[in-house]
Amino acid sequence: MMDRIDLALLRALGRDARLPVSRMAEEIGLSQSACTRRIQALEASGWIAGYAARFGLRAIGFRVTALVDITLSTQSEEELARFERAVAVIPGVVECMLVSGSHDYRLKIVCRDLDDYERIHREHLGRLPCVTTINSSFVLRAIPTRSEAEALFGPA
Repeated sequence: MMDRIDLALLRALGRDARLPVSRMAEEIGLSQSACTRRIQALEASGWIAGYAARFGLRAIGFRVTALVDITLSTQSEEELARFERAVAVIPGVVECMLVSGSHDYRLKIVCRDLDDYERIHREHLGRLPCVTTINSSFVLRAIPTRSEAEALFGPA
């Protein structure tokens, strides 16, 4: 069961996953070894699924984010699996979600510019299995919000 110390650890890691354990332990009021054990337990239980860097996409040349809604002609397990395998190898696809509503999947694709998106569409999206419609929207501006930890567990 999650307690206030586990929540504090999740919030701290959500703010800065590179925060040294010694500093995190000090902030939370634990010994360094107890803090390390707690983090390992959170990892083992699946509460922490991994660690990753967030990239400044514009700074590294990816200036366009497309949200792509896809409708399939069938929803058989075999065809869903075939579609998902095909999507998994498309360059630039950073998220693929099976969704409810009028479409079956939503993809989040990052690319360098509209020409790059057009190439991805022509070479990959247009060749996906069982697709009947593809609707693309482009992000004009992403609005910064709270960290995932704050959104899920509230502020410290």
